[in-house]
Amino acid sequence: MSYQLTIVIPVYNEADNLLRVEKECVEFFKNASVISKVLFVNDGSTDKSQQLIEEICTRNKDFTFISFKENRGLSAAIKAGFDYTSTPLVGYIDADLQTSPEDFNKLLEYSKDYHLVTGVRADRKDSFVKNMSSKIANGIRRTFTNDGMDDTGCPLKIIHTDYAKRIPMFKGLHRFLPAMILLQNGKIIQIPVQHFPRIAGKANFGLWNRLLGPLMDCFAYLWMKKKYINYTLAKKSNSLGE
Repeated sequence: MSYQLTIVIPVYNEADNLLRVEKECVEFFKNASVISKVLFVNDGSTDKSQQLIEEICTRNKDFTFISFKENRGLSAAIKAGFDYTSTPLVGYIDADLQTSPEDFNKLLEYSKDYHLVTGVRADRKDSFVKNMSSKIANGIRRTFTNDGMDDTGCPLKIIHTDYAKRIPMFKGLHRFLPAMILLQNGKIIQIPVQHFPRIAGKANFGLWNRLLGPLMDCFAYLWMKKKYINYTLAKKSNSLGE
């Protein structure tokens, strides 16, 4: 079996959601347009998440995991997922399942022509405050990055793994994945996907995370953009391989 897509799922105290994650991912695997697997990244959970992850991986050959010694944050979890992915494509979805694994098939339709395909949440099922703070934050990021994306925080993405591995991650950079692909002269596109209310667990982001934090991260991104190194090989010796 040759896997083509690794779905990275960061986990931080999501024990109440993990069995549902297992069920929905298994259903997706049955109808996925490419052979897919899951990589859980346990970001130092203090509940029963690790126990459940190991049970899920024991009974499902298409589920794998890595686990941090301590909580390091969402950007670190996503980077670790990229680092430990060996398939041509890497996907990302949150464990709260406010987006659906089945919508990966929508993104996969565009993955041959685009280096990053991101969802844009249609008819968002969040509170007024969360929706407005997210809308403002996305507007600020668009102004700084000119990436043209309406919903960079949507937790449903597919990226060409070679591009994902070249992203120099820092805390907060998960909000700038489309912009970081553009720095590599990659092509990006956004596709409408389903959105659902959180039905279990607790959100790990407050107003600071959604609005003020991202504003500060924009200045970090501008510094990164100014210093970013990008190159394209003209030729290499055959002994280097792929």
